[in-house]
Amino acid sequence: MTMHTITPAPQAPAVPSRGKLRPLGLGDVRITGGFWGDRQAVNGLHTLDHIGSRLESEGWLPNFDLARTGGLPAGRRGREFSDSEVYKYLEGLAWEIGRTDDEVLDERFREVVARVAAAQEEDGYLNTMFGRPGQGARWTDLEWGHELYCLGHLFQAAVARERTRPGADDGLLGVARRAADLVCDEFGADGRDTICGHAEIEVGLAELSRATGDGRYLAQARLFVERHGRGTLRDIEWGRKYFQDDTPVREATVLRGHAVRANYLSAGAMDVAVETGDNQLQKALRRQWERTIARRTYITGGQGSHHQDEAFGDDFELPPDRAYSETCASIGSIMFTWRLLLAGADPRHADLIERTLYNVVATSPAPDGRAFYYANTLHQRVPGVPADPHETSPRASSSLRAPWFEVSCCPPNVARTLASLDAYVATADSDGIQLHQYAPSAVLTTLDDGRIVAFDVATEYPADGRVTITHRSDAAEPWTLSVRIPAWATGATLRTVTADFVQTRTVEPGMVEIRHAFRAGDVVQLDLPMAPRISSPDPRIDAVRGSVAIERGPEVLALESTDLGPVGVDDVGLVALVPGTAPVERDGRVWVTVRRVPAEDAPWPYGMAVEDPDAATAEVALVPYHEWAERGPSTMRVWIPLAR
Repeated sequence: MTMHTITPAPQAPAVPSRGKLRPLGLGDVRITGGFWGDRQAVNGLHTLDHIGSRLESEGWLPNFDLARTGGLPAGRRGREFSDSEVYKYLEGLAWEIGRTDDEVLDERFREVVARVAAAQEEDGYLNTMFGRPGQGARWTDLEWGHELYCLGHLFQAAVARERTRPGADDGLLGVARRAADLVCDEFGADGRDTICGHAEIEVGLAELSRATGDGRYLAQARLFVERHGRGTLRDIEWGRKYFQDDTPVREATVLRGHAVRANYLSAGAMDVAVETGDNQLQKALRRQWERTIARRTYITGGQGSHHQDEAFGDDFELPPDRAYSETCASIGSIMFTWRLLLAGADPRHADLIERTLYNVVATSPAPDGRAFYYANTLHQRVPGVPADPHETSPRASSSLRAPWFEVSCCPPNVARTLASLDAYVATADSDGIQLHQYAPSAVLTTLDDGRIVAFDVATEYPADGRVTITHRSDAAEPWTLSVRIPAWATGATLRTVTADFVQTRTVEPGMVEIRHAFRAGDVVQLDLPMAPRISSPDPRIDAVRGSVAIERGPEVLALESTDLGPVGVDDVGLVALVPGTAPVERDGRVWVTVRRVPAEDAPWPYGMAVEDPDAATAEVALVPYHEWAERGPSTMRVWIPLAR
């Protein structure tokens, strides 16, 4: 494995000291517009403000003020893990400040940090739910208390601030280090031999170790990873696999249990494996990713098919109408998968990240950035009920987006992801740059040998499949630009235009290398085929056997009742796709031919199949899944049954 010397550290959420690729952070890559640039602008202008207002009005941020003044536990509001939402909010602010240099946000950041710091106890303990008179004692409910989970998010916020504003005098890094020192004292090799019921501390400690150079934090992260699967937590009705405490990490074959916990643990375990050179652990994690993607992941990239425990189901248990597909689980999946990509340079990891970004992360926030999906169903049977913009909704409501939830982990998770998204666009190695995600962007960085590389990316992707890379720097020696051809992009073409030659070639899915001493003005143009395509499920996914999905580029499309006027029904359950008809693109939309399904109320819903050769047939338009229900309540489905 290649060792990288990174000084200063990239402004990125994950900065491993070794791996085949190193991330290019916010200082190296700037998304300048387009699909993701628009969403980043909304996130910075509206979402972060919305989250901050809700943290105040819900009392979750004032909990820290009460801790300082002695007002706990009587005045405390929110669930046991509400502290973590404040920390994710701080992380989102840190990345956004690093991206935009917004002075108003910086003042807000410092004000929140001061309130958090004032609640920290002398020995470093920091939590508003435990440890004071009238509250539960520290570390007494590790199954459900989330004390270590909250601290993990605190550490990630401090790392984000240190990487975007090294040496900032706001005090957050000191708060995090005092808390981390306490964790090492309490849970070290000679301390409490147990884990947190919700993984997160592992990735937080590993990144804090990378940011500070303190090896104790990495050692503690490794201890927590190795303790998983030893049954140290009390058993519960869903079993210890809910906490990933049923099987040691290096012995597991697939992700299981609570989907967010599983992905956070895997991301932290990957950090540990990379930093300690533990190839056996890396191999185990890759094995788990492979099977999870092949058997337990929705076409959208979403994960988790159980509502009651927010968990993975068994292999191929992927019912669309019961898809939980929590937004946070997909963000955890991106965290885990990105670390695998940095370590191994497998373009399939970037493929999954792209799929998940466009079809889960982009789906969660409303266009105005002030309402969110917590869960992401693939089949809405009954039109949803609009949420009251002033009320707090139950967490699992997925019929329509809601402004806030009793368990509101998803809004700040989306905010910190969008604010740091520039850091997921490209990477570098000893010889060049790899472009993994396509967005209008500017890249300016230095290769390992000191050569400066600069280029602009222009594209309307995913509306259009053309990606144009124009170089802004002159190279005396050749270097390698690598571009990702998604797995679906069979027939893509690559055109290179320089002062010396013009070359056009067809390229296959995977990473394609262009090695050249690029000069300012040289152009590399990638054309990805964007024709809509029909995707069939593995026949072992019983819930969608006999159905197909329509995809276009990285986007999964959906059928909404809003568009069924031409066939004379208002329910997606009353139509089926006419076999042998291909989707067509026209007027900026994708159209499919559907037939009305014979259906009538009966005292018994089973019997002989009924066919109606005269049933109404018509072309109807589809929408990108991330846009569903934006024209009002509707029924919706991603998997469309084939007519008989």
